[in-house]
Amino acid sequence: MSSTTQKHKSFVAEPMGEKNVKSLAGIGVALGRGLEEKGFDKSYKVFGQFLAMDKDEGQFRGWLKDTCGANSKQQGDCYGCLREWSENYL
Repeated sequence: MSSTTQKHKSFVAEPMGEKNVKSLAGIGVALGRGLEEKGFDKSYKVFGQFLAMDKDEGQFRGWLKDTCGANSKQQGDCYGCLREWSENYL
């Protein structure tokens, strides 16, 4: 498993609340804009997709790629971030 970024550590360290989608690991300005344009302006909305897909990595990665054009590393970073958050808080 790749080392986690500071962004990842910051995200999983506390409840999600109303965090912007760009607070997710792997989601920067461009991808964040793409997600926002599709109605996913908050990280909890992306987390909802993650849960709706039963935390399935392949399905979630495909959704991220189709929704905002995330590359493989970005998909993995975002998935890992949400997976760890769910392990900590659910």
